[in-house]
Amino acid sequence: MKFGLFIPQGWRYDLVGIEPAKHWQVMSDLVRYADQTPSWESVWVYDHFHTTPEPSHEATHEAWSLMAGFAGITSRVRLGQMCTCMSYREPTYLAKVAATIDHISGGRIEMGIGGGWYEHEWRAYGYGFPSAGERLGRLREGVEIFQQMWSTGSATLDGKYYQADGALCFPQPLQTTSAANRIPIWVAGGGPKVTLKIAAQYADYTNYFGDPEEFAAKTEILRGHCRDIGRDFDEITLTGNTNVIIADNAAELDEKLGAVSARMIQGGMSPDRATAHVERSLRDQPTVGTAEQVVEALRAMRDAGLGYAIAYFPDAAYDRTTIERFEREIMPEIDR
Repeated sequence: MKFGLFIPQGWRYDLVGIEPAKHWQVMSDLVRYADQTPSWESVWVYDHFHTTPEPSHEATHEAWSLMAGFAGITSRVRLGQMCTCMSYREPTYLAKVAATIDHISGGRIEMGIGGGWYEHEWRAYGYGFPSAGERLGRLREGVEIFQQMWSTGSATLDGKYYQADGALCFPQPLQTTSAANRIPIWVAGGGPKVTLKIAAQYADYTNYFGDPEEFAAKTEILRGHCRDIGRDFDEITLTGNTNVIIADNAAELDEKLGAVSARMIQGGMSPDRATAHVERSLRDQPTVGTAEQVVEALRAMRDAGLGYAIAYFPDAAYDRTTIERFEREIMPEIDR
């Protein structure tokens, strides 16, 4: 199994208490650390503009600006976003941005892409909030534009949502995949009727999670879509994101979850809402618990077909102890 590392960028209240002028130092130090640690295949950020689960005045650094910054300070680790919202940027423009950063990085960009979901953010930035059908329609057309621009250097599409008339992309990305000369595409989401169909057609990687039974069920749907269009299912790597907290006992876990809640409260959330969010989004996650429980959970996902896990550590900006323990006690055990 390969592993990616989420870099704290503020979106999940994970830079609270750190002076904004020091944010880049915190992020860049962690990126350099991952670049120098061979067990990490990639580093990732989220493509969001406002904090979650509710907007605040706390920092949320923009994903593609960070991609360019990370590209300039690393030499090995791959660089991704989980996931870029198609409708936040015209796909012709985004394809060009990604190709440029691919050159800055020496060919290490991953394109995580999805339909988008954070309604408050959409409306605040003047994007409206179209139906799920339209958002996914934009995703499909945008990925088609990516594929054309990256594989041929030009895109022409008279779509329902996007139009391109000979949009040029030179130089083309440095990377070559089995499908074409283009940046690898990660289609995020597990919607069975639309998203997984888009993934079957275009994705080098999928990104969805859940318990092993749910993950396996989605994977079978994806396999069926691949069969329907004549795509080799084995060309696609199955990936998922997971929140990681390692604690030796219940009291230590309570302490660590309490620290996450405290940062959210410091960032302006009410205590009740912060506590409820942490309980809902972290405590019952499969990779929150003892080291043995985390290993067991990841092995179960591996057995269900997961080939690549991207780990989020809530305390990454403040303390690397959990990251280092994950490297030491978890990673070596997964494939045994």
